[in-house]
Amino acid sequence: MTLAINTKTDILSLTLPELKEHLTAFGEPAYKGAQVYEWLHQRHAQGFDEMTNLSKALREKLSEGFYIPAVRVKNKLVSSLDGTIKYLYEMDDGETVEAVLMRYHHGNSLCISTQVGCKMGCTFCASTILGFVRNLTPAEMLGEIFTAERDSGEKVQSLVLMGIGEPLDNYDNVVRFLELLSSKEGTNMSLRHVSLSTCGLVPRIYDLAKLKLGLTLSVSLHAPNDQIRSKTMPVNTRYNIDELLAACRSYASDTSRRISFEYALIDGVNDSAANAKELAQKLKGMLCHVNLIPVNPVKERSFQKSSREATENFVHILENAGITATVRRRLGADINAACGQLRRENLQK
Repeated sequence: MTLAINTKTDILSLTLPELKEHLTAFGEPAYKGAQVYEWLHQRHAQGFDEMTNLSKALREKLSEGFYIPAVRVKNKLVSSLDGTIKYLYEMDDGETVEAVLMRYHHGNSLCISTQVGCKMGCTFCASTILGFVRNLTPAEMLGEIFTAERDSGEKVQSLVLMGIGEPLDNYDNVVRFLELLSSKEGTNMSLRHVSLSTCGLVPRIYDLAKLKLGLTLSVSLHAPNDQIRSKTMPVNTRYNIDELLAACRSYASDTSRRISFEYALIDGVNDSAANAKELAQKLKGMLCHVNLIPVNPVKERSFQKSSREATENFVHILENAGITATVRRRLGADINAACGQLRRENLQK
């Protein structure tokens, strides 16, 4: 079935000044734009009929020219171990993405997707197996949050852009999303509670640094040298480790924000003592933290997670070299909470 292209304007992706401009073009006072913006970003209205403090005539005008993109729960899995919820969302065009709601002592964190599929081709990742389809809009990214809050009945306190897709490959939409997310008249989430994960699109790291948004840059490194990284992460053939780390040092210097390096420990690939020592030397003197991740099993891949002994030894070597390192606690282990797997299973069915 071919879905019709929506010719109306995506109202949820508009900033407050843009929305006010549209309303004044309708002959409405600018404050009406602020009312609509509140309905969308604070009350999470799913339809214009819900905006009961607006006149019926204005609601009809809005309905004629605008639409509110829908993000629906198509499927969800709830962990019996820790309450983690893995969502499969469906958008208006029938495409699907994933999000994961994780509960910590400091509050709820939601990991969201930024693209339908992924171009990056990392060999240990399930998200890239079915290829890239399209970018998500700012409204769809916001919808992932609003839908999780509506379904769970709980507030999301922090956000991780680490689901399906490469955020910096969808740069303009992601930056617009962050602007909307942090708007004082809207969701008003501090970007210090946001972590953006990238596999290393170097030019965009420099662009992001200039914006000084205050978010945490999380870099998927996963190797201490080009030989290993190029085998598992094709992006390394475009921007090698030295180029990537130079950009990271610049980002940390320009923003005074600590870089978080993601490092998936893969048995026999990147988890040796020599690998740990080489990584420590590469990161020496940088404002950073290393987040070690037991690699998630993907049935199409043969990678296995490192042993507990190898993991502990890796941490020990980094810490002795003055590099802060932690091992990520795996949440939702009983529901395959790694992004990409639920979407792939749904498409295969």
